[in-house]
Amino acid sequence: MMRKGTLRAVFFALSTLPIDPPGALPALAGILAAGVAAQWLAWRLRVPSILLLLATGLLLGPLTGLLDPGKLFGPLQSPMISLAVAIILFEGGLTLDMRELRALLTPVTGLVIGGVLITWGLIAWAASGILGFSDGLAILIGALLTVTGPTVVAPLLNHVRPTGECGPLLKWEGIVADVIGATLAVLVLGAISNIDGTLTLGGISLGLLKTFGAGLLVGALCASFLILALRQRWIPDRLEVPVTLGLVLATYALGDSIQHEAGLLAVTLMGFLLANQRVVRVQHIAEFKETLTTLLLACLFIVLAAGIQPAELAQLDGATVLFVLALILVVRPAAAFLSLSTSKLPWQQKAFVAGVAPRGVVAIAVAALFASRLQGILPDADRLVPTVFAVAAGTVLVYGLGAAPLARALKLSSKDPGGVLLVGASAFAESLAQALRQAGVPVVLVDSNPRRLSDARMAGITTAAADATSAHPAEHIPMGGLGHMLALTPNEQVNRLATQQFAEFFGRAEVYRLQDGRQDKDISAGRSLFPEGLTYSELARRMAAGETVRATELSNEFPLQAFMEHHGEAAVPLLLRRGGKRTIPLTRAAEASPEAADTLFYLGPDPQQLPVHKKLDL
Repeated sequence: MMRKGTLRAVFFALSTLPIDPPGALPALAGILAAGVAAQWLAWRLRVPSILLLLATGLLLGPLTGLLDPGKLFGPLQSPMISLAVAIILFEGGLTLDMRELRALLTPVTGLVIGGVLITWGLIAWAASGILGFSDGLAILIGALLTVTGPTVVAPLLNHVRPTGECGPLLKWEGIVADVIGATLAVLVLGAISNIDGTLTLGGISLGLLKTFGAGLLVGALCASFLILALRQRWIPDRLEVPVTLGLVLATYALGDSIQHEAGLLAVTLMGFLLANQRVVRVQHIAEFKETLTTLLLACLFIVLAAGIQPAELAQLDGATVLFVLALILVVRPAAAFLSLSTSKLPWQQKAFVAGVAPRGVVAIAVAALFASRLQGILPDADRLVPTVFAVAAGTVLVYGLGAAPLARALKLSSKDPGGVLLVGASAFAESLAQALRQAGVPVVLVDSNPRRLSDARMAGITTAAADATSAHPAEHIPMGGLGHMLALTPNEQVNRLATQQFAEFFGRAEVYRLQDGRQDKDISAGRSLFPEGLTYSELARRMAAGETVRATELSNEFPLQAFMEHHGEAAVPLLLRRGGKRTIPLTRAAEASPEAADTLFYLGPDPQQLPVHKKLDL
């Protein structure tokens, strides 16, 4: 490990290289291009994108001097960062499902109240004891680092796909704790900035009540107004997205003007209310926000990292590494297990929650906004930003590399998950989902219209109202245990788009679609499902005739030959379940053959009403 003096010399040498910074227009274009390039490279290398984004910001900022956000944006930098964070939290609110909250109310409450308080106290203690921070800065960084960061939690969960309730629980914690942590940090900052100010439990409670009261009121009013405007068609279709974006920014500004950081809660609540109402459709708004959020995140991470000074980076040493390890190995496990002690979650899921707590853009952004206000108030204020930066990078690196092995060790995921995602609610899809569910196969049925999912939901099938063709569909779907996607809608174009969207998530070999009469030349569009001729219309005809999806166990005594002799052409094989874990959808190309001990899922009439047929080759 480099010594502190060596690091300072390296950063000083790099920062004094004779490189002229570009003008405003090339700099802005370069930030956007660098952000997109870093995310693409992260996808290719299969590493968390935040790591490459932060590295890109360091390279462009303190290491080469090509980018100086303070000079580029001037006094607009802080409000621009705040508005970008507001849009990100609004999009996060759109991913929250009320049905998840009903099932997770106790553990979510424990994490965002008890967990936040425990984390705050332990981090403040560690910052004082390990880093030697002053009491004020230790309490401030403790409050600030109670956030976990939905922008890094969601991609990590999509990669790991843990089963059970730990995934939705972490998503809820990441979004709600962001608001609480940022509010606590503002209250602490206010007490520190006021010479006569003191930090008391009563003052914190009163500040939280004011912030939450203002945020809830503003968020509910603005969400209600937008829903009314969309329902009454006061806004033309082509302006729905721009008006929504403008109203989100106005909501944040209004809430923040009433009470500091109330705007964060207001926009989060606004997104949550929009996502859970059934009056108007907002899928197209959510899709646009997903794309915008991706670009904003890329730019934010680069700008925030570029704003760190070389002298600040040089302060990072072995104590900082020890501090980050303490957060990962001591603080998070203690806070998670204590706050979830009254929850009925299995210990494996509690352990996974204890092993995942990356920090993201909100922690870095708020630290950057606070740094200037603390100058001249706290003697060690310049250590805030680089320490938060190190925590974000360190936690993303450790959790990004360790979450998947941890989930497999706890038997919450596997390298070859066998669950099935079905896109398109229909009589056939519901029958297939029910047969898979009864056989113990994880299955989720997705449709963009919530009404078409009501029967399946009443039957106990896990459902998700989401657009499978949107930019990031997996963020709105419980993906735990899923390893395959079957597009079963009557729309050929939707099926192809859905397979293309999920190809990057599952891999091209595990996305399938119904036959549409065209050859499978484009492998990114998925493979054609089922034996020749089994199109959507044929499936619908068979279902209308009373056929259903059934499962039968093959064995040496009852091999495929005996099954086909009994059923004949009346039964159509659909999927195989091999070894109790691996699911194999059958395709038009007949790439797999049933074996003894497989479970065969097929479409056909009641086998008790069939005569014996002659053998039919698969």
